[in-house]
Amino acid sequence: MKTLNILKYAFTLIGAGMLVGAVMSYSSTVSFIERATEATGTVIDLERSRSSDSTTYYPVVVFEDIRGREIEFRSSSGSNPPSFSRGESVSVFYEPSAPESARINSFFSLWGLPMILGGMGLVFGAIGGGMLLFGWKKSRSQAYLKDHGTEVLAIFSSVEQNTSLTVNGRNPFRIVCQWQHPQTGELHVFRSDNLWFDPSNHIHQETVPVLVDEANLKRYWVDTSFLPKLAS
Repeated sequence: MKTLNILKYAFTLIGAGMLVGAVMSYSSTVSFIERATEATGTVIDLERSRSSDSTTYYPVVVFEDIRGREIEFRSSSGSNPPSFSRGESVSVFYEPSAPESARINSFFSLWGLPMILGGMGLVFGAIGGGMLLFGWKKSRSQAYLKDHGTEVLAIFSSVEQNTSLTVNGRNPFRIVCQWQHPQTGELHVFRSDNLWFDPSNHIHQETVPVLVDEANLKRYWVDTSFLPKLAS
């Protein structure tokens, strides 16, 4: 549980930080373009950067600034395969006061960083935010059932592991119990919240209390307060 709590807040904060970074990077690029002067440059080299499993090619460009000086710079964005070839003419944006900070006038060179940060921020934020929203809705539903739910006694059936959830290589346990509706005769199967210990040796009664919403029996909460508390 501690790991899950850390993860949901960490993912949310990381996602929010990346989205803030994306907005700042976007604003910085827009401001740079507004101040920049356009020139034509030539790709004179493709600088290779090797990692353990790939090679990235960064174009090296030469252009002449407004004062007639020859400026050489390496693009901050690279790719594999290369996006440019040696000898290719490219449009360049640069600030007259800092021409060495020029950028190639291409979508990825200008907007690649905010696009990557924004995409990763949305993914991390969606995961963390979804976990927070799920926890909030679950707590709200439990509070409603404790105040307005009807208690029924379901027959203890088994203890199962929830293999759909894995944290640190472990799967939580759930108590499974059954209750037959006295009016309709329908059999309802209830599962408890995730438990991070095996409760099998601590279940000595034949029935387990369950709070249900009589208007919607899919809304329920298995009361596991009879179990010992897991030490932190």
